[in-house]
Amino acid sequence: MNRKIKKLALIGYVAKGAVYITTGILTFLTTIDMGGQKAGKLSTIDYLEQQSFGASIVILLGLGLLCYALWRLLQGITDPEGIGADPKNMAKRIGFAISGIIYAGLGFIAIADALDLNLFSGNENSKSSFLTGTTGSLIFMGIGIGLGLKGIYQFIKAFKGEFLEPFKIDSLASINKRKFIKRIGYAGLISRGIVTSIVSYFFIRAAINIKESGSEELKGTSEAFFFIQNQMFGKYLLGTVALGLVCYGLFMFSTAAYRRYDD
Repeated sequence: MNRKIKKLALIGYVAKGAVYITTGILTFLTTIDMGGQKAGKLSTIDYLEQQSFGASIVILLGLGLLCYALWRLLQGITDPEGIGADPKNMAKRIGFAISGIIYAGLGFIAIADALDLNLFSGNENSKSSFLTGTTGSLIFMGIGIGLGLKGIYQFIKAFKGEFLEPFKIDSLASINKRKFIKRIGYAGLISRGIVTSIVSYFFIRAAINIKESGSEELKGTSEAFFFIQNQMFGKYLLGTVALGLVCYGLFMFSTAAYRRYDD
């Protein structure tokens, strides 16, 4: 595979890992009453922007996320690793492409936010009316189902150990490295699956109730954290999930360092 594409993937994995680690740490701090905030990806970007040299950090992070987005789009469209075009692998490639589009949006939003570019100053009423009625219901239902499938896929990957395949794990000389990658991978995927499944539920509920409540019913990752915390032993559950997201971020760093690429 082209070295430039490998570098693109490496930068992307590091940027994605940084987002998840920051999200997990901020959320975990709320469970031990040490500040922090229950943050989704956009809230995490806002938090980073408020720190010293925050705009520069967010711009670099945004560029990294665009690298990740381009890597995923290349995986989906050009198939540089020869995944294949049979139904199972085509579904995987479509998932890569969709992921690329989502992270491209997140990267552009991060950079625009850091540069104070007001790209989203359109008519709020027109946006609201677009996301109501049958159209909004179908959009939210489609997103909800897609997120639900993504959540289930995280659990399947963890159960089958598929996430280890790109590492060629047996070729790693250090047993400690193998164990570390396996453990953070399992913890990260399960936590990600939990959060994604809850957000999926929010979208599907919004689709069902959209005529009564409009798009205000819609909730995201930060609300998923509140949902977890409001359950029995919620503080401990949320702390566990938050640490799992930190593990997922570390898993992304490990992916950047040790992933093998098929030519």
